[in-house]
Amino acid sequence: MAHDRSTRRSFLKRAAGAAALAACPAIAPRSILGGEGRRAPSDKITMGFIGIGNMGGGHLGGFLGNGDVRILAVCDARQEVRERSKKSVDATYRNNDCAMYEDFRKMLLRPDIDAVLIATPEHWHAIMVIEAARAGKDIYCEKPLSHSIVEARAMVNAVRRYGRVFQTGSQQRSESNFRLACELVRNGRIGRVRSVHVAVGGTSFEADLPEEPIPYGLDWDMWTGPAPLRPYNSVRASGDYGGGWRFVRDYSGGMMCDWGAHHFDIAQWGLGMDTSGPVEIFPPDGKDHPVLTYVYGNGISLYHMDGPGAGKVPVPTKRGVNGILFVGDEGWVEVNRGYFRTGPEEIGKEPIGTDDLHLNESPGHAADWIRCMRDRRRPICDVEVGCRTITVCHLGNIAYWLKRPIQWDPVKEQMIGDEEAARMLDIPKRGKWAL
Repeated sequence: MAHDRSTRRSFLKRAAGAAALAACPAIAPRSILGGEGRRAPSDKITMGFIGIGNMGGGHLGGFLGNGDVRILAVCDARQEVRERSKKSVDATYRNNDCAMYEDFRKMLLRPDIDAVLIATPEHWHAIMVIEAARAGKDIYCEKPLSHSIVEARAMVNAVRRYGRVFQTGSQQRSESNFRLACELVRNGRIGRVRSVHVAVGGTSFEADLPEEPIPYGLDWDMWTGPAPLRPYNSVRASGDYGGGWRFVRDYSGGMMCDWGAHHFDIAQWGLGMDTSGPVEIFPPDGKDHPVLTYVYGNGISLYHMDGPGAGKVPVPTKRGVNGILFVGDEGWVEVNRGYFRTGPEEIGKEPIGTDDLHLNESPGHAADWIRCMRDRRRPICDVEVGCRTITVCHLGNIAYWLKRPIQWDPVKEQMIGDEEAARMLDIPKRGKWAL
């Protein structure tokens, strides 16, 4: 059922539109009626965008071309980005109506916004998601879901408490080759699963960077938010995959979280672990564990194929690991973006039968979210899915940083017998930004 606020507003919009038609039907624009494949303005989902950098800017362009939504506002800590984004929105709608905000909290106060898309650095995600849920907004939040395990569970709790529709931006769930790979594994086509191999980069690091002048129009305090207020440096604020904030521990868990949120997510999907996770995590030791190794309660091992030890982990493919490799006692399935292989080849050629397990088929990640907002279902990458995936990523980082094995209870979501590791389940917040 749609939220009462949205229902009342939609009714009022329809009433206003009907009154306008009655007063001047001869010149009423066709868009008011929603004809010829167009939705009437009163039937569109209204959106605000928070964080409009690399991913956020891409999403903005995609949603501007979507007739199911109407973008009303943009928010960013950088003036130039706000102004550029507003210009793009206004040019698309041929008006000057898009509002700009530097503080996301002011945007969330607007009762005419149904949903928000959050694409900031991950150290901001939990606070923004929880505030958006409290404000009654549906949410699309880019991956990685959170900056800590405690944050991730707090996000799930807020989304459930306030009845919001939440899509995690792990878009690979909406791609057919990843779904097929997981269906083959889940239906036993490779026999009993023995191991999963995931190829993503490493963790983030502590960054001691020299101070640089803050660029004009950037609110560095706001950009930093709950993280420690360090001197501005362009590397800290950069979204560059070659060396930006994704590699700085103040803001991110590195490629373990950034790409891990994609590839570990598919590993969890293929193993049927969307509500669970590993029980032991072993960092590389040069002996029994040449790479970071997760062990699940059913005995399956998940290998993080990164670093010099990756060559010491046996795999059945000649090219190493491209993305995610599921290995069973009767074959294997390997999948990545634009890439799909099986061994033997026949495994991937036999269709999934009508009586086999069929995983959720998405019409597209954004389209799935929009569809679920209308019928109030959970999307393909619901917040619980995002929570469990990012937990795998964070557990790996904790094992890397401590340089010792850790044990995890995926039911209670607690560390077992390790107080130091338990303290790393959350990250302190600065000043007023506590959860």
